[in-house]
Amino acid sequence: MTAGRPSPDDHTDYHDFADRMSRMMIAQMTGGMAPSALWQAMADWSVHLGTAPGKQAKLAEKAMQAPAILAKRALNAETADPVAQDRRFASDHWNSPPFSMLRDGFLLTEEWWQTATTDVRGMTPANEAALSFAVRQALDTMAPSNFPHLNPEVLARARDTQGGSVMQGLMNTVADVAAPKEASTDLRLGKEIAATPGKVVARSHLAELIQYSPTTDTVHPEPILIVPAWIMKYYILDLSAHNSLVRWLVAQGHTVFVISWRNPGAEDRDMGMQDYLDQGPRMALDAIGAITGAERIHAAGYCLGGTLLSIQAAAMARAGDTRLASMTLLAAQVDFSEAGELALFVSEAQVALLEDLMWHQGYLTGDQMAGAFTMLRSNDLVWSRMIHEKLMGEQSEPNDMMTWNADSTRMPYRMHSEYLRGLFLENRLSHGKYRIDGQALSLTDLDLPIFAVGTETDHVAPWKSVYKIHHLTDADVTFALTSGGHNAGIISEPGHRHRHYRIATHPHSERYQDPEAWFAAVVPQEGSWWEGWAEWLGARSGERVAPPPMGRPEAGYEAICDAPGSYVFQR
Repeated sequence: MTAGRPSPDDHTDYHDFADRMSRMMIAQMTGGMAPSALWQAMADWSVHLGTAPGKQAKLAEKAMQAPAILAKRALNAETADPVAQDRRFASDHWNSPPFSMLRDGFLLTEEWWQTATTDVRGMTPANEAALSFAVRQALDTMAPSNFPHLNPEVLARARDTQGGSVMQGLMNTVADVAAPKEASTDLRLGKEIAATPGKVVARSHLAELIQYSPTTDTVHPEPILIVPAWIMKYYILDLSAHNSLVRWLVAQGHTVFVISWRNPGAEDRDMGMQDYLDQGPRMALDAIGAITGAERIHAAGYCLGGTLLSIQAAAMARAGDTRLASMTLLAAQVDFSEAGELALFVSEAQVALLEDLMWHQGYLTGDQMAGAFTMLRSNDLVWSRMIHEKLMGEQSEPNDMMTWNADSTRMPYRMHSEYLRGLFLENRLSHGKYRIDGQALSLTDLDLPIFAVGTETDHVAPWKSVYKIHHLTDADVTFALTSGGHNAGIISEPGHRHRHYRIATHPHSERYQDPEAWFAAVVPQEGSWWEGWAEWLGARSGERVAPPPMGRPEAGYEAICDAPGSYVFQR
């Protein structure tokens, strides 16, 4: 057998081995999606819709009214009912027959199915959400905008270019098939992106620790440790010079350290959450203390890195370890009970299927993980791109975010299984049941200052889920809600146009305020939340001092190599 891959000899139960192999093959055929989850939702819907004559009558009435609505809109568009806003049909080309009829017919069909799959009394919320999502995905594939002969924008473009757009679209398709993961050949790691000067000052099997070179004569005495998610490369926080959060923090007089995670292979299949904790944040905190001599450290975690940081902070609080001066959570959840549409991909059936896929491979590939995120925004990430690049012959200008997004990583079997089951599916951390070092953790042990950032249109970590940190800890929480999504909302540098954010501090001694009331009470302000965070950090930092050395060989932390290190180049 291939190294790292299980064989029947690894198991005493051949029946279990056969079952795992069967589920693994199903996962390979379905892209990691569990068919049983959709079947269960369809069965739930069918049974309860079948026993709801009133709902059936309502759907029949809507179906019979559709032809009259279409005729009314076609004959008298000025007085017709307004068409639902949809960016796919924003062009004026869609206002002329017969394309307006295609558009209106499709939108009415979407509306009918939305009514049919929601508010069916007796259905479980999870099954309703899963079925509604599946139907929406199926309908999106059949939108008239996706077909060249039905899309007036595509036809107009072909006419105006005398067929040139058609040829360019074919060339774009061939290029995408030949090199589908190449987002850009112009942006190079360590040159145009991930280029903030620094040194790798510590290394474990799973992580490198990068210390960034100071650019100011004095610095705040408390360094900052940033823990990124292990499912992505760290340089989302160090993109180009103009939008690098790392570079900006250094310019504000902070000594910044960032963890760069290893891209694991099949040989790392048995690495779990405890390993990532020991070889990531714990290794980094020890190294930072030894290098800088700082007794207090500001720590920030992005996405799942924030979840891991919260686990570490809770473990430190339980042990009486006071090295953390504050904790910042960037679009990071510690309670996964309301994780938005991403929760549709995490059920017992789904996790079991993914576990057996990872059991066979030793890891989950970045492409397999990215599939779920792509489906959440299929109109933006799949169909819109197909229309503009493949049908209209346009070429997207490569940028740093596209380059980073194409640089996928893998997740070890054991670690990702523990995350999906222990944190996401069973939500043990928020319930005080998550165990590290053989002991259960409680987030109520956290009493250090917390700065939490949510983004308004986040599909991965909905801001109301991030907001739950208020009632899960005994800490004073400063919460910032910024415009944008999971990535663009965080990478929102000062000077970025059309950005705004809300920010307010809630002392733990005050009564809880729900997210809706908080949103209504806090006035938005123009600009970047980075500036609000810098002010918050400054208020919790001491008098500025001379910068610490880059590494400290006498303490066992010699500079190993230049940033961005070696792990970030692993494919």
